[in-house]
Amino acid sequence: MLKFIFVFPVIVALALAAPVTASPWEAFDGPTADAPLAVGGYTNGCLLGGEALAPEGPGYQVVRLARQRHYAHPELVQYLSDLGRKVESAGIGTMLVADVAMPRGGPFEYGHRSHQTGLDADIWLRLDVPPLPRNQRRGDDDVEAISVVDTSRFRVVPGSWTQNQAELLRLAASDDRVSRIFVHPAIKKALCEADWPEREWLRRIRPWHRHTAHFHVRLRCPGGDTECLAQDEPPAGDGCGQELSSWLPPNYRPPAPRPPGERPPLPARCQAMLGDTSTVRTN
Repeated sequence: MLKFIFVFPVIVALALAAPVTASPWEAFDGPTADAPLAVGGYTNGCLLGGEALAPEGPGYQVVRLARQRHYAHPELVQYLSDLGRKVESAGIGTMLVADVAMPRGGPFEYGHRSHQTGLDADIWLRLDVPPLPRNQRRGDDDVEAISVVDTSRFRVVPGSWTQNQAELLRLAASDDRVSRIFVHPAIKKALCEADWPEREWLRRIRPWHRHTAHFHVRLRCPGGDTECLAQDEPPAGDGCGQELSSWLPPNYRPPAPRPPGERPPLPARCQAMLGDTSTVRTN
């Protein structure tokens, strides 16, 4: 019994100290040296030849840098850089980029089902954060994401939601590289109710669960990426009529809990990458 008393705490301490990585993709510390290629689908794929988005640039800065989730297909890196410059020119604040993808894409240990091919990015709706040094943007608690939605009333919160947030979304969606942008249904409703001289971009703004403090940008499969599985185009129109009503009370239904289960098998190119550590780009 005495032996058990001393050994058991040691075993517990070792177990708590041991790193637990549910996804081997979290272990890669750099992209491959291949030509850029998004492989598979947004929720079941990987990324070859990715790039790191610079931690800051004109009009934007990356938050939660310690996560090492600021890698992307070069097409998305260029899109985010272009959007940052548009935000700066519009004078609406500083765009905060959160999770994009891991160095080689693939499934996250936590936080996302998509973001696997380097073509998805989360952008916060908060625009009032001044330029910060990198050491103040590393941890999850360094900068706070702020919801702009009163979920009990299904409406945006005046003061938190302003014309600046609406303009950020317009700028983000008015780019032909974008497949769709996911926002909370209350945000879609607010955008639909605004007076816009041109409304075609609203077609790309899609209501989805949660997404109260950020929006999720998804790019189309880049030209020539033959192994990238494209998503169907959004329905015609601005999505502000009956389609939106199905996402609002009394029709809205919260998502059912996701049943546990194993992930589907990744594409063969991705599975092969898990056993290959010789193609890590170090620069």
